[in-house]
Amino acid sequence: MPNIVLTRIDNRLIHGQVATMWSSSVGANLLLVANDEVCANEFRQGLMDMAAPSFAQTRYFSIEKTINIIDKASDAQHIAIICETPQDVVRLVEGGVPIKEVNIGNMHMAEGKRQVSKAVCVDDDDVKAFRRLQELGMKLEIRRVPSESAESLDELFK
Repeated sequence: MPNIVLTRIDNRLIHGQVATMWSSSVGANLLLVANDEVCANEFRQGLMDMAAPSFAQTRYFSIEKTINIIDKASDAQHIAIICETPQDVVRLVEGGVPIKEVNIGNMHMAEGKRQVSKAVCVDDDDVKAFRRLQELGMKLEIRRVPSESAESLDELFK
């Protein structure tokens, strides 16, 4: 069983908050970006590697590869999975990745989205994905950084 210490949705993926505050807070020593585009983009990987703390390794896998390889993780790996969208997390969970809790950190405003918290904007597809995650037994929380309290999920499902 892989030692997943955090699953976070953040469309910035690895950046200052994830790399420093969250990794330290949860004891992650492996930052695994599960994203079909980034796994093939060495430039973006290089930028994220620069933001990663020295105590953590980084991996950039497609959703499919993450599903296929996560059970081979070493017990010594304390894994923070970082996804860009809730739809990616649904694919991971439905593919058998043993995620129990999802931290919703940052989802930018875009056309067709509405703001539901300080840093989270969703559209109907996102809401559908979050509902599916709840159906699958996931605990959801909106929290940008570990030192803040979780925000209410009420607006998320309106």
